[in-house]
Amino acid sequence: MNSRTRDLKWLFLSVLLITGSAASALTVQKMTCNMQSGQLMMTVGTPRFGWVLMSDVLGDAQKAYQIKISSTTEKAKKGEADVWDSGKTSSDQSQLVQYTGKPLTPGQSYFWTVSIWGTKSKQTGQPEIACFRLAPSRDQLVAGWIGAITKAESHLPDGRNWHVPSFKEKKVQDAWNAIDTLALKSIQLRKAMTLKKQPVSAIVYISGLGQYELSLNGQKVGECAFDPLWSDYDKTVYYSAYDVTGKLAKGQNVLGVLLGNGFYNAVGNRYNKLWVSFGPPTLFLQLELTYADGSRETICSDQSWHYSLSPITFNSLYGGESYDARLEQKGWDNTGFIENKSWKPVVVQEAPRGELRPEVAPGVKVMNHFPVKSVNKLAPGSYVLNMGQNLSGYPQIKVKGKKGDVIRLTVSELLDKDGRVSQKQSGGPYYLEYTLKGEGEETWSPEFTYYGYQYIQLDSVDLYTAELDSKRPLVLDVQSLFVHNSARETGTFTCSNSIYDSAHVLIQNAVKSNFQGVFTDCPHREKLGWLEQDYLNGPGLLYNYDLTNFLPKLVQDMQDAQHPNGLVPSIAPEYVVFGDDFSDSPEWGVASVIVPWLYYEYYGDTTLIRKAYPMMKRYVDYLSSKATNNILSYGLGDWYDYGLHPAGYSKNSPISISATAHYYYGIKYLARAARLLGYAADSLTYDSLATTVRKSYIKRFFDPETKQYGNGSQYCNAVSLYMGLVEADYKKPVLLNLIKDVREHGYRLTTGDIGNRYLFQTLADNGMNEVMHMMNNHHDAPGYGYQLQYGVTTLTEQWDPKRGSSWNHFMMGQIDEWFYKSLAGIQADMDYPGFKHFFVKPASVEDLASVDASFDCLYGTIRVSWKRTDKSFDLTVNVPVNTTATVVLPIDVTEARLNGKHVDVVNKSLDIHSGISHIQLDILYF
Repeated sequence: MNSRTRDLKWLFLSVLLITGSAASALTVQKMTCNMQSGQLMMTVGTPRFGWVLMSDVLGDAQKAYQIKISSTTEKAKKGEADVWDSGKTSSDQSQLVQYTGKPLTPGQSYFWTVSIWGTKSKQTGQPEIACFRLAPSRDQLVAGWIGAITKAESHLPDGRNWHVPSFKEKKVQDAWNAIDTLALKSIQLRKAMTLKKQPVSAIVYISGLGQYELSLNGQKVGECAFDPLWSDYDKTVYYSAYDVTGKLAKGQNVLGVLLGNGFYNAVGNRYNKLWVSFGPPTLFLQLELTYADGSRETICSDQSWHYSLSPITFNSLYGGESYDARLEQKGWDNTGFIENKSWKPVVVQEAPRGELRPEVAPGVKVMNHFPVKSVNKLAPGSYVLNMGQNLSGYPQIKVKGKKGDVIRLTVSELLDKDGRVSQKQSGGPYYLEYTLKGEGEETWSPEFTYYGYQYIQLDSVDLYTAELDSKRPLVLDVQSLFVHNSARETGTFTCSNSIYDSAHVLIQNAVKSNFQGVFTDCPHREKLGWLEQDYLNGPGLLYNYDLTNFLPKLVQDMQDAQHPNGLVPSIAPEYVVFGDDFSDSPEWGVASVIVPWLYYEYYGDTTLIRKAYPMMKRYVDYLSSKATNNILSYGLGDWYDYGLHPAGYSKNSPISISATAHYYYGIKYLARAARLLGYAADSLTYDSLATTVRKSYIKRFFDPETKQYGNGSQYCNAVSLYMGLVEADYKKPVLLNLIKDVREHGYRLTTGDIGNRYLFQTLADNGMNEVMHMMNNHHDAPGYGYQLQYGVTTLTEQWDPKRGSSWNHFMMGQIDEWFYKSLAGIQADMDYPGFKHFFVKPASVEDLASVDASFDCLYGTIRVSWKRTDKSFDLTVNVPVNTTATVVLPIDVTEARLNGKHVDVVNKSLDIHSGISHIQLDILYF
């Protein structure tokens, strides 16, 4: 070791292996088909297989695999591949492995195994058996659509222009009066059937619009709260599949379905953000039975079913729900029930216009429960409950009282000055009502509605204990049910900085609250799928959740929403046409181009880009048609940028610079998509267009004297740097001007919903993490620390919650990307998308002592943990089996010791391979 090396901070690395098993072999931990796992799935298209590997041998990787597909579990157990055998295939590919056998039968289940050979270990042992099921073909789905009334007889309002309908308007009042009230009612449908034999397989396909609950012989089927997932029902209608084999018996059986309105029939006379109706509630159901002798039977929704009004007397996503327990018909969905005169033959309805598609994205479920945190008694019989957590969902109550007693629950996310619930900024009136049947303890929660709230106001009740001589119903228990999408969580983040640690939780509570059938803006006032957050928060979402099957659903929403002229509107599904900039803003529509690319980056899968390419191209061409001399001058701009001005349209930066930058952004990514897919002519066309737009942008917006873009705002300079709209010679002075502006604002941001990410990532990408740290490590507004100090439990729409708007928005949560990508340093390598190879580039910022983050990529768990003291920097990295990583160290050294041996460090980088469970790198400098 020479004297120059001794003068450097010494780097000392050792490798610690944590064994996962005693045998030196690869093991398969998780098997997926089309990135789905589970015993019943509806795989769309040609199957592609994947598996996660574990090994106790350092640096082990896959060198070969063999997939076998069988028609039955018995054959799979014997290793009989009567459907397909890939043979031993020399390859390290362990994700998105394409099926290349003969065409498979729609609606059929298949069973598969995979055997693995390792580079440093023996072949895997007895393989696990996994199952996948192909969706039935459209010809196989023969059931009809049934309900209580036809669309023609319903006289429901038509069109998508009913924005905030007011009964003060004659048009609205006339439309409401014309509706046959039966079309707005929740109904329960039943089908009694006699099975002559016990089925060995029973699969039910169902779509109940707007929302449904399925039961079989009195038992609920499935766990989803709001199924099917929302869609533009004129374009797409989702159906689910359930295996109900164990719920059926020889003899009498009963299918029961409860229907509500959802977004399919969002019309009501309480609070309404909008009206939209595709028709009255309707049911599609098909039960496929297979018997031991191979015979089959199909039971469908048809004219043989009967319906009755349900005890749900009002249901609306926007207005709430009312339930009258006196109207319950005990056992209506079970055998032995005798129908009374309230049961009528169903009406065969017109099918929705949308294409039936299998629902492969995860559903919405009750994911958590919160008890009462504190109680404020306003007056005798009137209470406000603080549930401790703002969330999306609904209350569940346990109550005793007389038949006919009515309990009203009014929910909200904030209180007025008198301590009562207030819906002034979340949309009202929204409330829940329960009428008791008077039969001891009764437990209830709504079925077809939800709201964003933290507080519950109960009126005309006693709480927990009955007051002397009170005749009020007694509420025994109240819980808040947190209802959101059930997508698997894939990320964890903690650090020594309390603001960052808590901000991550704050953001994720807001994300979950808005993670429904789409990513909504807020869980109360609008519940709409505004598109800008899908890509601006996209990396943070992809670190934290498994979106392998959810993002394709979002892209389908965008494709369904695209207008004939190519416009992708700002919300999808487009349940209401806002018009002007709120329907057409480039910062929102460009999600249709960027989201498929994010999918490719994080999952290494090109299929979504290929599927979305026509939409992407048509949208970019639409923007070109709106441009004048390659400049766009419309839209919302940097929405909600920070300052003393009222929140809304961009005030700190010109809208034209924002619109044109995103126009260029879309062109650039479209050209990349064309190259990836081999569309050479398109690649040349859009590369040329990108060059032309870039020149026009620089000419129009760059001032070579001041070295600024536009008016020199943080957004103008950051978006220009981030999108590559700055010439190489000017990058440094533009960056310095950006930092100067941040400093002049007291290290505070002035960007908004659109600009935050570009500001954050421009600073991080240029090594200015200390500036980023100073800009966010405080308790002032604008900042996450201010919201935490204010006491909110979800991220709010404005940096200062006192300034109004929603208290449950995640659009300002772009810092989560910085937590994972910069502080932990987990970064994709676009030469090997999907994290087959990845980088670990931790950023060590002043007074941050530790970071611990993990991310489950397709190949397994990546984990980065580091601790820093005055004399040491200790880094631990877990690299999944069958992947490799390059660690880029935050300190400049030329020599290291790896597992007791000296190694050279080139450009602060070390290449590391997978370990048995994880590799620990202890970096000590002194």
